[in-house]
Amino acid sequence: MARKRAAGDGDGGAGWDMEKWKERGVMLRVFVYIFATHAFAGFVWLLFYVGQHAPK
Repeated sequence: MARKRAAGDGDGGAGWDMEKWKERGVMLRVFVYIFATHAFAGFVWLLFYVGQHAPK
């Protein structure tokens, strides 16, 4: 677990805030990529399902 910065650590905590912001951005990006991949896979599955049940 990362330690919290004290007031006298040099940069006034700006590095800590930037690190948390980047971590939050990465987590958001991972969530969006996973969601988009599953949505695309579901759409492809739906196309195959509809194509299989189409009148021939």
